[in-house]
Amino acid sequence: MSLINIIALLTTLAAIFSYVNHRLIKLPTTIGLMLITLLMSLGLILSGTLGLGLEAEAKQIIAQIDFSQTLMHGMLSFLLFAGALHVNLGNLLQQKWVIGICATVGILCSTFLVGTAMFYLLGWLGLALPFIACLTFGALISPTDPIAVLGLLKQANAPKSLETKIAGESLFIDGVGVVIFLVLLELFTGAHPFAWGHVGKLLALEALGGIVLGLVLGGITHYMLKSIDNYHVEVLLTLALVTGGYALAMALHTSGPLAIVVAGLFIGNQGRQFAMSAQTREQVDTFWELIDEILNAVLFVLIGLEILILTVTGQYVLAAVLAIPVVLIARFISVGIPMSLLRTMQSFTPHAIKIMTWGGLRGGISVALALSLPPSPTRDLLLTMTYAVVIFSIVIQGLTIPRLLRRAVAEQPEAPEPASTHV
Repeated sequence: MSLINIIALLTTLAAIFSYVNHRLIKLPTTIGLMLITLLMSLGLILSGTLGLGLEAEAKQIIAQIDFSQTLMHGMLSFLLFAGALHVNLGNLLQQKWVIGICATVGILCSTFLVGTAMFYLLGWLGLALPFIACLTFGALISPTDPIAVLGLLKQANAPKSLETKIAGESLFIDGVGVVIFLVLLELFTGAHPFAWGHVGKLLALEALGGIVLGLVLGGITHYMLKSIDNYHVEVLLTLALVTGGYALAMALHTSGPLAIVVAGLFIGNQGRQFAMSAQTREQVDTFWELIDEILNAVLFVLIGLEILILTVTGQYVLAAVLAIPVVLIARFISVGIPMSLLRTMQSFTPHAIKIMTWGGLRGGISVALALSLPPSPTRDLLLTMTYAVVIFSIVIQGLTIPRLLRRAVAEQPEAPEPASTHV
């Protein structure tokens, strides 16, 4: 099947399933789309057992789609920029300690806890894996997915301080998590012998390099936006920033996600306030909201279809079921300890740790990282566990997090926010 036919198929499915969800099911868009696609995928698998041949044809089509490349080097830059564009930098800086610690120490802690727990559990199940392979699973499953999180926060009446913590952590933890995954993947595949100097160099180049590049690109784009007043050109400049900036980050071997997040924060705050007219702000917001909605719809249809390529056995299913509570407990510990220590410096919304734990959704990024592993039985097992955690996260956690948010709001109505710096 040609590329244009694949794009046509995915957009058509996304449009039809969005219509069905909006008219009949009325779930949050990302959850509804993934559920409908999962049901369709399960129907295709059932048809295969009946000898109809539809499953084999569907698998052949899905096999032509490189999910990891499509998301990590295609959709991700657009989705991250669209999310960062609407995050208030002032609110983000107020929560800098929580976000910074959770996006660094927190993800390292979660990676180690998940990896260690799964190492012993898989050995108990007779599926023993090397410890480095289990740590690699910990690294790919620990980052919360900004794409899944931001979509739900838009529809939930979350306290602003809590929304900023979750959104800010999700945006930055992605870039840090990918860097940790890349380090562990090199060790797992034997591509590079372990050396602290190499690890430090990789972290500095990927993380710090991405942040610096994002500031530079954001500053250049800000200057260009300020020098003109033509929303057609200005929208095109933001599009060039995302596509060209991500490609440049990849060429320089720096973190593309971090570069785009930083550039998006720069344009969404400084650029919005000082470089855009009211008409330009409206047009830029409308454009990126549409990009966000369309790509989100296609992404979650893709996630639902990827179940067709899983290798499922009884042991794999049991391992996948056990991985769900392990990931949740590791998340609770990795955010609970830092936030408990920070209570002496600032106050938190009631049930903040519970909400940060339950609201730490996993999504397409974890699936993409798992699919980037080299083909092997180990990859099949890690992918099955990843998929189980992602489905549970988006469907179960995604549907129930609004209840926790309403409880937090009811127990402590949020104080009025200071006036926004946005015009």
